[in-house]
Amino acid sequence: MLPSRVVDHLIEQASTLWVMDRCICRDADGCHDYPIDVGCLFLGQAAAGINPALGHPVSRDEALAHVRRAREAGLVHMVGRNKLDTLWLGIGPAQKLLTICSCCPCCCLWRVLPHVSSQIGAKVTAMPGVSVRVGEGCIGCGTCAGVCFVDAMEMVDGRALITDTCRGCGRCVEACPQGAIELVMDRPFLDGTLAAITTVVDIT
Repeated sequence: MLPSRVVDHLIEQASTLWVMDRCICRDADGCHDYPIDVGCLFLGQAAAGINPALGHPVSRDEALAHVRRAREAGLVHMVGRNKLDTLWLGIGPAQKLLTICSCCPCCCLWRVLPHVSSQIGAKVTAMPGVSVRVGEGCIGCGTCAGVCFVDAMEMVDGRALITDTCRGCGRCVEACPQGAIELVMDRPFLDGTLAAITTVVDIT
């Protein structure tokens, strides 16, 4: 899971920015709840070789507008150096491509998580240093449980309880009508996260 602050910073650092015109997951699933025309964002030099029939290069401002639209639609950013992307797109090298997806429950990872082994599912995590907390203002309305993609919210004794399946996406934070849920980032979070990403992929 990737908080918006990190997405925006990566966009500012990337040498090449490329947007897919459609989300292939939502398109294939016939999604009616989220926009199909908000596709993945690819960063790094390898993105320049993607087939133009699938999308187009964008400026920094256009990329920032793209991810902002995704967030406003209720989509969740996920990041990874996905080796499969370099294969099906026929581009490389792999270390020069970073994929930022804007996901809904139709998307590949959300759909497979309930069906894969816990060892594999555990690899899809919240960013280190990010946690979600329920405050005293919670009235147990259940709104947060209704928006969680991974069913990580439970109602216990009239209050929301966050379970271990939470991936730290923050949808519940935005949805809570009482403002009782908080997304907390450790102070060194941004530098540490960016360092972790740049050790496996070069987007400059």
